[in-house]
Amino acid sequence: MTAVPRLHAVTDDRVLALPDVLDRARALALGPDVAIHLRGALSGRPLLALADALRALTAAAGALLIVNDRLDVARLCRADGLHLPARGLPVARVAAHPDRPHLVGRSTHAAADARAALAAGADYVFLGNVWPTASHPDRPPLGPAAIGVVSSARVIAIGGITADRAAEARAAGAGGVAAIRALWDAPDPAAAARNLLLSFSA
Repeated sequence: MTAVPRLHAVTDDRVLALPDVLDRARALALGPDVAIHLRGALSGRPLLALADALRALTAAAGALLIVNDRLDVARLCRADGLHLPARGLPVARVAAHPDRPHLVGRSTHAAADARAALAAGADYVFLGNVWPTASHPDRPPLGPAAIGVVSSARVIAIGGITADRAAEARAAGAGGVAAIRALWDAPDPAAAARNLLLSFSA
């Protein structure tokens, strides 16, 4: 089975609108410890075209590409993974699909949901938001203790991730971290990615 990366660089609609999004993705794609997550409101041909472009640059760098929600697009661009939203397709159905991507993940917002997704066959889960985040300002943070409740290295902490919090997430038992602004908004995305990886490994 493909190993779950320790660092997940997640896009959103704002990131996808950046004129240099591919250059930033190329800088972030440091190798197999990094996954680029294609998430946003694009659909149809524009979505597939961007997925193909990201697949080319991640493959060249040895990094992973994970597509959010769209099994068809993930299969067409030969993505490494499919990430299911909290209310997306059933994990068990996708995990059992004979032509599934190598990795199947699920977004979860409570420890019980994370445990259920892993039991259903998810290769990893996003759990969050662990800390306060601008992406969901009205959602109370779970706190790092929620990571320990799940008690699995297949938990990827998301929400308010910084270098210090990456180390805290690892200490709580997380197998990795995911971020949007800390990576895509950084003046030097590659340096930001390396810093988070180093902080998580320290």
